[in-house]
Amino acid sequence: MVTAPRRFQDHFSDVAAAYAAHRPTYPAALADFLAETAPRRELAWDAGCGSGQLSVLLADRFARVIATDASPEQIAHAAPHPNVAYACAPAEACGLPQRIADLAVAAQAAHWFDLPAYYAEVRRVGRPGSVVALVTYGLVRVDHAIDRLVDRFYVEVLGSYWPPERRHVADGYRSLPFPFDEIVTPHCEIQASWALADLIGYLETWSAVWALERAVGPAPFEAFRRELAHAWGADATARPARWTLATRVGRL
Repeated sequence: MVTAPRRFQDHFSDVAAAYAAHRPTYPAALADFLAETAPRRELAWDAGCGSGQLSVLLADRFARVIATDASPEQIAHAAPHPNVAYACAPAEACGLPQRIADLAVAAQAAHWFDLPAYYAEVRRVGRPGSVVALVTYGLVRVDHAIDRLVDRFYVEVLGSYWPPERRHVADGYRSLPFPFDEIVTPHCEIQASWALADLIGYLETWSAVWALERAVGPAPFEAFRRELAHAWGADATARPARWTLATRVGRL
């Protein structure tokens, strides 16, 4: 019996502009590692690319990047780069020719995929010896006071509004099947210097925040915003923000 492909899990089309504006940028060290591990640097495929946060970094290291996302709204807001070709396509059926990619990567996206179908597509598209990489990052860390508020909001207020796939992000993708010869990856983290408005803009892109507001209105997030503002101090004060990356990297 043939199993029907899982329906596209679209949690971000409605916030595509905010996603492009407020999601953090991946570190150059991640793109460097992926490029150095790939057998060649001719073509990278970035599946579930969102607005191209990783795609544009890879484009400085690969001759071509094909960046796909099932959401036309995300593609419409993607960052332009002369070496990146964006296309609206699901990760499970990207439309690329066979055996063309040196790298197949999915950043902050694989937990939404139909993984068996995606892995079949990776094997179809990837050259022998090519690299497959899943990348995710967890909760933003700023300082003790801010982290405590974010953690409480994440668990106590948003807990029931997170899609079940979020659990894979929380455990750093360790619970996802990964049927490839795995490569040890170096520690890497995203770093940013953010004012309060940057943090608020980022938190507003969380899928659970939108689910909460659809269910009960804006009051819970507004209360959380006030708590953050009190702990932050002057709105324009820049604070270091960081996210630890978790990666699963293997070779075909």
